[in-house]
Amino acid sequence: MANPTRKKGRIRTVLEMVKFEHSVFALPFALVGALLAAREGGGLPSWRQILWIVLAMVGARSAAMTLNRIADVEYDRRNPRTWNRALPTGQLSIAFAWGFAVLASALLVVAAWQLNALTLKLAPLALAILFFYSYTKRFTSWSHFVLGFCLGISPAAAWIAIRGSLDLRMLILSAAVTLWVGGFDVLYACQDVDFDKSAGLFSLPKQMGIAKALRFSRAVHLVMIALLVWLAWSFQLWWPAWAGIAVVAALLAYEHSLVKPNDLSKMNAAFFTVNGYISLLFLLFWGAAVVAARP
Repeated sequence: MANPTRKKGRIRTVLEMVKFEHSVFALPFALVGALLAAREGGGLPSWRQILWIVLAMVGARSAAMTLNRIADVEYDRRNPRTWNRALPTGQLSIAFAWGFAVLASALLVVAAWQLNALTLKLAPLALAILFFYSYTKRFTSWSHFVLGFCLGISPAAAWIAIRGSLDLRMLILSAAVTLWVGGFDVLYACQDVDFDKSAGLFSLPKQMGIAKALRFSRAVHLVMIALLVWLAWSFQLWWPAWAGIAVVAALLAYEHSLVKPNDLSKMNAAFFTVNGYISLLFLLFWGAAVVAARP
């Protein structure tokens, strides 16, 4: 009989490998996309639709993160910040990781099949985009925004999951999420400038220097706020959406105040805690606005 404690330990290790708790970054934006799509039809998403959208997001993100860890295992082993992850230390095998990636990909495909025909047709393209990101840091300094695009497609995908087609206004939200994620990934990459130089990897902090990269990230997040204003106006949403934009702007300002060129010690607070609040509060405020403004 399998040891329950050992089994729980394996599950924790797998969840750590895929950083499951970071699902909070993209999922709320996908749910806002679903709410906006259902509002266009005069209602709300069904619980069945929400369930399959959540499962699709979990499958897609788990597959992408696992392949990323497989692709970067040698870099992770050499990086002082990441050497103790599950694959470099042998807590999980490469074969296990591949098997898990296949199962997570299958979950996405099954969820897409349960939603509608267009979602199913686009599932392989989504996986291709997610897998492509894992190799971009080897040849471009703009990999941060490829990562952003991987998360940015989630609200558009959720709209398609509800409506079976795409409203071009969703591209505004997709662009906003792309810039949000790309901007905070630039911040996070400041920790690895020295390693990226030694390993021959690319990043904007390596190319620009940390001080310029931080200023660039702030500019990107200002554009993100402008896009959210455009989106709220285009859907004629009520005041909670505008309050949500103000909250997001305030939290982004706080995030940037935590990180300085000569002091990256508060990076985890800036990256994990603040961005988690941004996504959850965005869902709360915009969800309220969508429900209040249903035609």
